[in-house]
Amino acid sequence: MPGQGDASSPRQRLLDAVIAHFTVDGLADQSLRHIAAASGTSHRMLLYHFGSKDGLLLAVARAVEEQTRARFAAIGTEAGGDTDELVRRVWSYVADPSLADFERLFFALYGRALQGDASTLPLLRDDLEHWLDANVALSGALGIPADVARVHARLGLAVARGLLLDLLATGDRAGTDASLEAFARRYAGRWWEAQPVADGTSDRAS
Repeated sequence: MPGQGDASSPRQRLLDAVIAHFTVDGLADQSLRHIAAASGTSHRMLLYHFGSKDGLLLAVARAVEEQTRARFAAIGTEAGGDTDELVRRVWSYVADPSLADFERLFFALYGRALQGDASTLPLLRDDLEHWLDANVALSGALGIPADVARVHARLGLAVARGLLLDLLATGDRAGTDASLEAFARRYAGRWWEAQPVADGTSDRAS
């Protein structure tokens, strides 16, 4: 799972190597020296490019989120304009066990950021807006108004992350799949035409 940065930069090549190592061996607590050796580099190079182990883990989490957003855009094309099918396919992707360790890392770092940990605060600054922007861009191609798309993008992100936390905590794939399906069905057809307009009234004639 490579990152989405400049593949020619030394930093990006190191980051890709670390992500590849974590993908194969998992993210169980490892020293920076162990991560470096398993990734074909030295701990000094990791410190030079990422500042600390926390800085490296933050870069990994952000790179995986960026990869997920890129996959989200591709899934939008594959879903053929059906929002409910898009919701199902995105869930199938993020709920894959191969991503579980990275998602645990993301939630752990996010929790630290909420506690004011300065090293992880960039997650709070950037994460939500990046996801909303990606969703609004995709929705525009489907003919969904930007204001409606933004509201439902926030809702969809909250539902997906809530169900991911549930899945990581309980391992109940059947239960989380069923809840996701109940949510996805709300978005069949041209669902946005029934959404309230800005003044709080329906855009359909009464």
